[in-house]
Amino acid sequence: MSSDETPNVPTPRNTREAVREKAQQVHAQQSRARIMRRIIVGAVAVVAVGAIGTAIWMAVTSTVGKPQLTPSGMKGDGIAVTEVTAAAASDQAPASPTPAPTEAGDTAAPTPEPTTAGQVDIHIYVDYLSPGAGEFERSNARQLASWISEGAVTVTYHPVALLTASSNGTKYSLRSAAAAACVATHSPKQFYAFNHDLLDDQPAVDTPGLSDADLADLAGAVGVDDPKAVRSCIEDQDFVTWAKEATARALEGPLPGSDDLVLTSAPMVVANGEAYVGALDDPAEFSQFILTVASDAYYATPTPTPTPTPTTAP
Repeated sequence: MSSDETPNVPTPRNTREAVREKAQQVHAQQSRARIMRRIIVGAVAVVAVGAIGTAIWMAVTSTVGKPQLTPSGMKGDGIAVTEVTAAAASDQAPASPTPAPTEAGDTAAPTPEPTTAGQVDIHIYVDYLSPGAGEFERSNARQLASWISEGAVTVTYHPVALLTASSNGTKYSLRSAAAAACVATHSPKQFYAFNHDLLDDQPAVDTPGLSDADLADLAGAVGVDDPKAVRSCIEDQDFVTWAKEATARALEGPLPGSDDLVLTSAPMVVANGEAYVGALDDPAEFSQFILTVASDAYYATPTPTPTPTPTTAP
């Protein structure tokens, strides 16, 4: 028995067309996937660029909105002390040393102090985290205050920040130097007392030190004239940039009043352009150094030679 029915088998031509159509569909899907990936990557890039641009814009506008501030009343990045309060002068720092007895039992001549015949120009560079700076202040505060009151010396303190990396990341040296500048700007008469308190009761190296709020409280405790302005200045860190730049200038030199000295450590004491290299905790040695400097300045000052009066020959 025969049948006219033929099996429904695609011809080779139909097979090729089906394969081609399938390949075209796969290619179209891959193209769409690539386009979507490009769109997603582009969108992410735009968002990232926008975020970076926003951050840069905020940083720039923040810098522009808050100008770099400079303390007032400064000379050579230093604060001149012309007046010492009674409380600061009567601090527990030791006075000039008592003369030691000689072998014969007599009392040695007292260590002389500078006189008003010629003021000695003293510059003291202090890092408020430096143990040496605290040691020098505690040992010499009383005689410095006495000399200032007598007009025998001029004393200028220079807050610097050499130990910024030694306070567990809080940058205490930098912040305390800036705080001292705040007090000097808004309440200069209380600067000496604030400076003394920062050095007299220091935090230890490699500790966080005082917070900005603590520094503002300390300023209030010494009786600053405008506590609100001083607190705002300290807590807003108005003079941190100045403190950093002032330290850089001191390191580069020359230091004020000297020909070629540069800041090498803190404390660093310079009198009439000469660096003190004696013991920081020996007020007698420091007093002798100041006397020597004053004497050198006195004898180096030329005295006018009297003009001879002509006489008539007989």
